[in-house]
Amino acid sequence: MANGEKARPRRGRSASRELALQALYQWQLGGQLGQDVLLEFLAERMTPGADTEFFKELVLQATGRAAELDAGLAEFSDRPIEQLDPVEHAILLIGLYELAHRPEVPWRVVINEAVDLCRRYGASDGHRFVNALLDRAARRHRALETGAAGG
Repeated sequence: MANGEKARPRRGRSASRELALQALYQWQLGGQLGQDVLLEFLAERMTPGADTEFFKELVLQATGRAAELDAGLAEFSDRPIEQLDPVEHAILLIGLYELAHRPEVPWRVVINEAVDLCRRYGASDGHRFVNALLDRAARRHRALETGAAGG
């Protein structure tokens, strides 16, 4: 961004992913049920312009399928899940869920959105780890789309 230029507010699914990141971060650190965090966000923290249904899906699926998603992440990660930064972990849960269960969302969009969130909220080089891990996951979950099939 140029000096003095403000970031445009996120809208639609981008805003939903950002809110889901915040909700999943709170879920990880607070020990609440996913449903309770979701209800709190719906009541108090929704961003105008966010895709509410997509936000609800991301939070409920990421929390409800956390063990399955973590097992998937473990396949692609060189770090134990317990050692992941909570921000990166939340972003990876969202990204892996989308790669595995939302085939209509292009894999490049999933990765770009995850990297962007990590640059905004994660550790200084966390976006590189997120990018590499989701790229490996995309080659498995979206082999035809990424050109990884048979190649």
